[in-house]
Amino acid sequence: MLFAACLFGLLLVAELVAGRHRGVYSAADWKVNLSSFALGGLVMRPAMSILTAVAFAWILPSSQGALAGMPLVPAFLGISLIAEFFFYWAHRLSHEGAGKRRGLSGLWKVHRTHHSGKYMNILTTFRQNLCWLVIQPEVWIFGLAIYLGLGAAAGLAAGVRLIWNLVTHSNFRWDDAIRNHRIAGPGFRMLEHVLITPGLHHTHHGWGRDGASYRNYGTVFSIFDTLFGTLHIPQTRPAMYGLPGPQAHWAEEIFYPLIRNK
Repeated sequence: MLFAACLFGLLLVAELVAGRHRGVYSAADWKVNLSSFALGGLVMRPAMSILTAVAFAWILPSSQGALAGMPLVPAFLGISLIAEFFFYWAHRLSHEGAGKRRGLSGLWKVHRTHHSGKYMNILTTFRQNLCWLVIQPEVWIFGLAIYLGLGAAAGLAAGVRLIWNLVTHSNFRWDDAIRNHRIAGPGFRMLEHVLITPGLHHTHHGWGRDGASYRNYGTVFSIFDTLFGTLHIPQTRPAMYGLPGPQAHWAEEIFYPLIRNK
């Protein structure tokens, strides 16, 4: 986590120096970004740590430390794949709530905050509705793993996911040159059937040409996108970032369903 914090700082400074934050924020964006970053980090994440600990101690009172003898590498891989699978489906269902599956519209309104900014940079990583931090499955999977005695493996899995989230949300697209390279390109595009790259995730945040918010739902691995037919490998950056049309009120973006803009 310390490495992730340092990486966040380095990427933020690099983006600022490169001018990638200049003139992209509205007044509402500032409120959403600052509120989600501060309240998410200082309130919701510590609160969810306490909540998951109490919940699993109550639900599974005799199972604390039950898997403590499992080796680190298998535990890390298992936790990572389980978290990826459940996140894929929660993420996919939230986007389907924006379309024909109206019964999931509330789930989409919780997740849309992460997509409503009309830009892509390191701050987008933490642009989240506070309820999303409660209902997304990763926090519960990591909490259960820690309770079962797999704290080191869960911490490593959470750290890798955070680091890769920072890499794929950053405005720097180092993968473009590789994907379009005459020799390295075909192999890299094959790799994208397994691994989420910045190009895949930028496409997920885009619309218009080469934008596809209904594709590429993975965080680290794209294997479930490949298996379930939701993978889209882009040729370039999406024409536009964010969501078409006006944004919801900034307070609704942070606090929905507690605050709803009528």
